[in-house]
Amino acid sequence: MSLKKLSFGFAVLLFTLLGSFNAFAGDADIQLPSLQNVSFFNGSLTAHAILFSGLVICVLGALFGIWQYMQTRALQVHKSMGDVSNIIWETCKTYLWQQGKFLAALWILIAVCMIYYFKGLQEKPVTDVIVILAASILGILGSYSVAWFGIRINTTANSRAAFSSLKGDSLKTLFIPLQAGMSIGLLLVCVELFCMISILLFIPRELAGASFIGFAIGESLGASALRIGGGIFTKIADIGSDLMKIVFNLPEDDPKNPGVIADCTGDNAGDSVGPTADGFETYGVTGVALIAFLSLALVASPVLCGQLIIWLFAIQALMIITSLGSYQLNKVVAKARYGGKKSFNWEAPLTDLVWITSIASIIVTFVASKLLLGNFMISHDAISIFSRPVVDQPLPNLWWVLSAIIACGTLAGALIMEFTKIFVSTSSRHVKEVTRSSEQGGASLNILSGLVAGNFSAFWMGLVILALMFVAYLFSQNTDLLALMPPQFTFAAPIFAFGLVAFGFLAMAPVTIAVDSFGPVTDNAQSVYELSRIESQPDISAEIEKDFGFKPNFDGEKLELEKGDGAGNTFKATAKPVLIGTAVVGSTTMIFGIIMLLQNVSGDAIANLSLVQPQIIFGLLMGGAVIYWFTGASMQAVVTGAYSAVVFIKKNLKFDKETASIEDSKKVVEICTVYAQRGLVNIFVVVFAFALGLPFSIRISSSVISSASRSSVCFKPSSWRTPAARGTTPKKSSKWI
Repeated sequence: MSLKKLSFGFAVLLFTLLGSFNAFAGDADIQLPSLQNVSFFNGSLTAHAILFSGLVICVLGALFGIWQYMQTRALQVHKSMGDVSNIIWETCKTYLWQQGKFLAALWILIAVCMIYYFKGLQEKPVTDVIVILAASILGILGSYSVAWFGIRINTTANSRAAFSSLKGDSLKTLFIPLQAGMSIGLLLVCVELFCMISILLFIPRELAGASFIGFAIGESLGASALRIGGGIFTKIADIGSDLMKIVFNLPEDDPKNPGVIADCTGDNAGDSVGPTADGFETYGVTGVALIAFLSLALVASPVLCGQLIIWLFAIQALMIITSLGSYQLNKVVAKARYGGKKSFNWEAPLTDLVWITSIASIIVTFVASKLLLGNFMISHDAISIFSRPVVDQPLPNLWWVLSAIIACGTLAGALIMEFTKIFVSTSSRHVKEVTRSSEQGGASLNILSGLVAGNFSAFWMGLVILALMFVAYLFSQNTDLLALMPPQFTFAAPIFAFGLVAFGFLAMAPVTIAVDSFGPVTDNAQSVYELSRIESQPDISAEIEKDFGFKPNFDGEKLELEKGDGAGNTFKATAKPVLIGTAVVGSTTMIFGIIMLLQNVSGDAIANLSLVQPQIIFGLLMGGAVIYWFTGASMQAVVTGAYSAVVFIKKNLKFDKETASIEDSKKVVEICTVYAQRGLVNIFVVVFAFALGLPFSIRISSSVISSASRSSVCFKPSSWRTPAARGTTPKKSSKWI
């Protein structure tokens, strides 16, 4: 389950609810600087020109993503396979509609709190409150809409990939799920960035800060519900389907099993809807955290603050172009290296894509920063760390220091991938160990071997993130970066650096989402092939040769799809820690934004946040413990849901029929959805209670969020890398998996 997503969304909600004290009312809003006086290149390039250029890039990127979907839809597919993918899509729609209703009810609850805060405590005009609420709706709809698009294109690409495998061209088959994933990634980032730029451009700056907070709360709620609900759903369906294979000795993806369609739906709900909404939220909230931090730290230097905010948006817009260019370059490289080959490692082109994008993003970051910040100066209204006025003090090193810090995060995307592949790649020693354990010791040794791989991989991922944060800390001690911070916040330079590391994690967000979405398509493609029963159809080879112009290769098809499934499982495991690391590192910036806010109000917040304070110890213990409650609640939902699904499947499994009825399959989907939502209600009641209760003690609340987010950075990867390592084992051992 998305533990780090809960902690990050909790931090955003807490940021708003801190205004529950009347003493804080009116001070919790982020006052963004005016952009009228912000310019670059000696006034020849205004802030508004950069932002409008960003909007154009977002529109073009979104259109490219839609065009990619149309290209995928136009690919050849046999009717039998297309019918199966359409059934999966229809059941996915049912799931999405149910989740949409849940999100609507959840928003009403949160809206009441927001109205109480902004209208009741801050006494904002009704029109302002409506705008803030609309921003929260925009955040939820953003997460929901990109998730809807993602599941639509994935359920289109799965049958196309399955049919393409019959042609014997592995590279073309590989690029179908990758093209679908890139379409999702581009649309996600473009929609997110378009919304944020629009808030900055078209909403009055006095209201823009509160609107950003509302937007962040909305997308956090949407992502948490879709991520956690999808995770519970997919495990219920997966367990229900797999247990039937063991009990009745059924083959993989047997059409008789009513749980197979639900399992396919779960693959999309858990590995497509969830990560897509997750990525949308993480991208947005990380940006909001940096904007909030800069606005609070540099409140006395509005022009300087505005320049840095515009620089961040410029980098984000350029990363869209960089990711798209890297994707096209990787296609050329892959065709040159693997074109015409019948057999190659499917992980290789995906690995190349991540490295090409990472290197290109770092280069573009340095170039853009040099152009925009190369002549950066502190204006006369700024104050240096030496507590004396400075007039036009140049900061010649600032551009490369900030670029190097962002590069730490960007490089993490590639390094985490490499460290993860050591434990979950189809050719890794750990996966081979899981295979041997399964063959000799059955399910027990299979699970234990998977746990070994999961725990070791989580340890190394934590060390990678720690090492890169340490490098960022060293860069933050540069005198030019320290000069940005006012004297009362000299400690904030490393925190700003950590926020930029999280920002760097997302520099290649379209590619991160693309390789993550690769998995559910390749997983579904195998199921589509089996459920279509295309091999058993009379004269199918002659029909395909006549209608589609090629002679199908049924002998090698299953091997290619299995290789694709293995690569998909590997890269699902490599992409998720990037989003996890972003949220955990980014939450640090949000937490210190809260501390700076309270320091401005009370003047003693920093002095009171010390390990010698008992409340801090209480909060650390509570934060470390609460993730286990979340884990228990989600597992309880999975167990009870899987039990009900298994009972239904056992009663309705008909061996005298070749395929299960659509009605039975939909009923299994309904059972999974109901229990997933029950689990969500259980979890969100507790989260909501924490959010309302903890603001009354800033010491406890800050330490709870910090402890929970940092505990989840290792706990979460170990929990999902265990099934990732087991999932990449060959299908010959699948009866134990």
